[in-house]
Amino acid sequence: MSHRFTIGVEEEFQIIDPATGELRSHVSQLVAATSANLGEQVKREMHQSIVEIGTNICANVDELTADMHRTRGELVRAAESVGLYVAASGTHPFSNWIDQVISPGERYKNIVEELQQLARSLLIFGMHVHVAVPDRTTMIDLMNMVRYFLPHLLALSTSSPFWMGRDTGLKSFRTTVFRRFPRTGIPDHFNSWSEYEDYVALLIKLRSIDNAKKIWWDVRPHPTFGTLEFRICDVTPRIEDAIAIAALAQAIVVKLHQLYTKNMGYRMYPRALIEENKWRAARWGVEGNLIDFGKQAEVPMRELGEELLDFVDDVVDDLGSRAALKPIQRILREGTSAERQLRTYAQTGDLKAVVRQIVQETRGESSAQPASAAHFPANA
Repeated sequence: MSHRFTIGVEEEFQIIDPATGELRSHVSQLVAATSANLGEQVKREMHQSIVEIGTNICANVDELTADMHRTRGELVRAAESVGLYVAASGTHPFSNWIDQVISPGERYKNIVEELQQLARSLLIFGMHVHVAVPDRTTMIDLMNMVRYFLPHLLALSTSSPFWMGRDTGLKSFRTTVFRRFPRTGIPDHFNSWSEYEDYVALLIKLRSIDNAKKIWWDVRPHPTFGTLEFRICDVTPRIEDAIAIAALAQAIVVKLHQLYTKNMGYRMYPRALIEENKWRAARWGVEGNLIDFGKQAEVPMRELGEELLDFVDDVVDDLGSRAALKPIQRILREGTSAERQLRTYAQTGDLKAVVRQIVQETRGESSAQPASAAHFPANA
């Protein structure tokens, strides 16, 4: 490959009170505790109960794996050093957004002023995957093509079945919460980079946005990084799952670029059809059926996941990511964090037990292990 499809990941984590399992707006203490080792890799978000960490630009998935283990590990240690835990899940099972404190700063003030309760209630946690692409023309053409696979990535990452103390019936309720925001969801098809630029310029001219960062599509050209940014995934507690999903996103981009350079491309489908699959992925995750639009038939996501692995198989060795992708088959077979959370709740009837499980998995422990870290009492 003449172009280096570098990769990076950003993850948003919940800040947890060990005594109660609830969210706590203590990001200042946490950032201060991590600053020596993570520097600018740790960031605040709009709510003070959210902390974000990002990797460096990684040449390959091996570098990404090392950096994600380092940054997650530093975050966990820093949190525990100041009497907190962190948890990776698309929503908190029972904390209420009304109780959370908004971070200070002009940026967040402006977002809340514009979006009001939509912004205040955006208590969700995602993973963003950045894959570098060769140039702007290629960026738009690849964005058009990767849209088809966004529901598949969502289904593999689902980790938000609960919202404000209730079983929502969805595997990714985070998706529904974010859908309320403007300029979200599956992007439209763009014929060229200039058409995309004209769209952004028009929104800025009409004072709908002041910069392209306020376009929050499920995949977008990042305004400054020169990457395709996948924004559709829930954050996942198991680090190996997060790495696998990021590696799969990179492999999809590289495979489509390979076809693109051979003038083969990938069949485009309308946004409305892809949104149908996105809904199915959010509702049922890997346990449901997506639509194969070529066959005009429903197909189990588990089968489509295996087909997707076959689709990218001829590029993963060049990328050095075959081993990193192995957890995808386990996810397809055993389910995602959403299924594990729901099983724990079915067994215990206790959402605090669900939080304990998420904390343990974020720490790198099996949920079958004793709760050495997350010891807050049940039904306290």
